[in-house]
Amino acid sequence: MVMTVNEIEALDLSQALLRCPSITPVDAGALDVLEAALNELGFTCYRLPFSEAGTPDVDNLYARFGTGTPNFCFAGHTDVVPIGNRNDWSRDPFGGQIYKDAIHGRGAADMKCAIACFTAAASRFIGRHGENFKGSISFLITGDEEGPAINGTKKMLDWMVGQNQAIDACLVGEPTNVKVLGDTIKIGRRGSMNGRLVVHGTQGHVAYPHLANNPVPVILKMLSAINADVLDMGSDHFPPSNLEITTVDVGNGATNVIPTKAHASFNIRFNNLHSSASLEQHISKIIQSVAAENGSQYSLEFSISGESFLTPPGFLSQVIQQATKSVTGHMPELSTTGGTSDARFIKEFCPVAEFGLINATAHKVNENASINDIIALTDVYDAVLESFFAD
Repeated sequence: MVMTVNEIEALDLSQALLRCPSITPVDAGALDVLEAALNELGFTCYRLPFSEAGTPDVDNLYARFGTGTPNFCFAGHTDVVPIGNRNDWSRDPFGGQIYKDAIHGRGAADMKCAIACFTAAASRFIGRHGENFKGSISFLITGDEEGPAINGTKKMLDWMVGQNQAIDACLVGEPTNVKVLGDTIKIGRRGSMNGRLVVHGTQGHVAYPHLANNPVPVILKMLSAINADVLDMGSDHFPPSNLEITTVDVGNGATNVIPTKAHASFNIRFNNLHSSASLEQHISKIIQSVAAENGSQYSLEFSISGESFLTPPGFLSQVIQQATKSVTGHMPELSTTGGTSDARFIKEFCPVAEFGLINATAHKVNENASINDIIALTDVYDAVLESFFAD
């Protein structure tokens, strides 16, 4: 039967969330605000604090309305990046102020307002249907997306497996749109990995190079080789993979000394033609070849932020596309551009797509979100629920 619920207003909840200075890993009451709203709607809420040595403790929230299947999940994060210089902000970064048809504050675009839209859409849907729909609605909300991403979504998903809390489809509220609300849905992301290269030499006087072994020319040859290498030409739904050199350093303050070591770092954003393992092998082979030609010693280490993934176009993306078009008039492009998100963890459990607000001010000074976009995004999420659970 239809339930009597107090409809959650997205703008009011946005302001309440924005007034919590929840800079990773500090929650500052943000999850309390959201949990109270979801409790009011009849969700069963679970607070999930996680810890791991060498990382900050993080609090998280899983909430579910209903017990049936399919379980449609809204996922996101209440943690935000630091504000930078407070004097550069025109408005209080944690004031949630409305100014010139927009709501201002750190996390407005990324992604507290989207979470408020999730909640408002769920309140409308529950108000119309109560428990009389075939399935469940859940929220997977972390406080660790902007941080190490160790004590957040990944551990929550493991907890859910142990609790038989399966999800069947997931919409992540990251700010995906570029110019107007409705232009972009993310159905995948490129992988990201970092390389750290050290070439070892022998220190000496620059006037006597035969008594030293300069590592700088060798590391430059290595970097030139990996920089010139074409990883691929792109794939269906993905642009070409790219390797970018991010640092080169010898830590040498003297002008007459050949250094002992030369260091460099690089990042690779890769599509679904590669895995981190295959790229590690490929880059290592290039570096080893240059080292052998020059008789040089080196060390090379890799760290992986996330593998590439793709949710092929299908039911979930179609539901979001049609809901978006019905509200905004725009048929969103299915894209895989941008950095990483917690969707990289969720994709192991169910189809996942990302759709949220415009990303133009995310992580910037004077971050804000249009009031009209917040209203429209709530309508989109509401339409997604209606379509997903349609008989």
